[in-house]
Amino acid sequence: MEPPPSERARAALDSARAPDARKAAQVFVAQVGRDAAFQLEACVHCGLCAEACHFHLVTGDPRYTPVYKLWPMIKAYQRERAPFASLKRLLGVAPPESTAQALADWSELLYDSCNLCGRCTLACPMGIDIAGLVRQAREGMSAAGFAPPDLYEAAGRALETGSAMGVRWPALKRQIELQEKDTGLKVPVDVEGADYLVVLSSMEIIGFAEIIGALARIFHRAGVSWTLPSAGFEATNVGVQIGSREVAAVLLSRIVDAAERLKVKYVISPECGHAYSALRWEGPNLIGRPYSFKVVQIVELLDQLVREGRLRTRGKDARRLTFHDPCQIVRRGGVSQAPRRLMDGVSGRFVEMPASGAASFCCGGGGGVSAIHRAEKLRFAAFECKKRQVDATGAEALVTSCSNCRNVLEEAIEQYGMTLPVLGLTELVAQYLEPERPRP
Repeated sequence: MEPPPSERARAALDSARAPDARKAAQVFVAQVGRDAAFQLEACVHCGLCAEACHFHLVTGDPRYTPVYKLWPMIKAYQRERAPFASLKRLLGVAPPESTAQALADWSELLYDSCNLCGRCTLACPMGIDIAGLVRQAREGMSAAGFAPPDLYEAAGRALETGSAMGVRWPALKRQIELQEKDTGLKVPVDVEGADYLVVLSSMEIIGFAEIIGALARIFHRAGVSWTLPSAGFEATNVGVQIGSREVAAVLLSRIVDAAERLKVKYVISPECGHAYSALRWEGPNLIGRPYSFKVVQIVELLDQLVREGRLRTRGKDARRLTFHDPCQIVRRGGVSQAPRRLMDGVSGRFVEMPASGAASFCCGGGGGVSAIHRAEKLRFAAFECKKRQVDATGAEALVTSCSNCRNVLEEAIEQYGMTLPVLGLTELVAQYLEPERPRP
């Protein structure tokens, strides 16, 4: 009998503990289908992707040129599958195989110095999805033992506990109880037939649990039928970050199981960028079938409720506010105008950054980088690009719609000695809800 997917994913992680350069090359080649091959052949070496990458901009190190990070996969493709590859091998002019040491050294380029943010993809005149190809290259690195140890550990925790940070149901239950006490509202759990299923990231549960109370207040006011699940509540997908389809599929299937068990119509992706991309865009391909529900990002739903007149705000924040665009939600996910409409509704002095929306710089922690301890120094250095954006606005507070961004921004702001509070957009909307009218 074939073992269940979770055991296969666990076995894949365990087998990757012994670095294997040949296995990495095999997975690299397997990742290069027709579309990827076209893209790898299309690069004209113009360097525009380097000018889009904050790691390259702040260091000037040519190794951080985004397309260069793909070199191990490019070499494997050119050696094994590219036109005339067999002839080149016969003549001894094919690229040499990558050694285990070379791939171990390359881990910094494919993980520590790449947020999968997609800014390089946007800049490429040839339309190469460099971020997507890095994601594919990580499949080879993780399968063969060359991913960062921190991400292997996070993936193992996620498979074992359901959360990359080890958050289990009792911890979430306690946070729910605290928010119920604070708001005076009941937070529904495991309600079958609710319209919306809310899933959360571990970062929200541990660091920003006030979002649970904010959602309770918003949905109560708007008359939204919703529930949290007691199992499958974690939306963060470390499988996408490390580059393991097996792990990603297992983690995603837990959310799908919860949604189908509770017979909901929609699953609300939380304030977490990579959770959104995994759930919304990669999900059906990962589990091999279409969803029985629709996925909506929380900011999209809040904007919809406001436009339908079901959610009204009163008053506006008097501070000068600016908005940080989470890469996976805005640039890669297309949810760009909804947060701005919400910001206009609660801020009297909303100021855009010089490069905003799809052009915005990453916080520096996406793509799993915030979980890689050895990458901390480089991550803080890359924040200089974001800092320049923020400084140009003269903002008194920074708002975002991703809890990981929020945590990373807070850390970097402290590192740079700045005084700038970072706010969650959902909580900001809840703060300015129109007072509930007394019932007759």
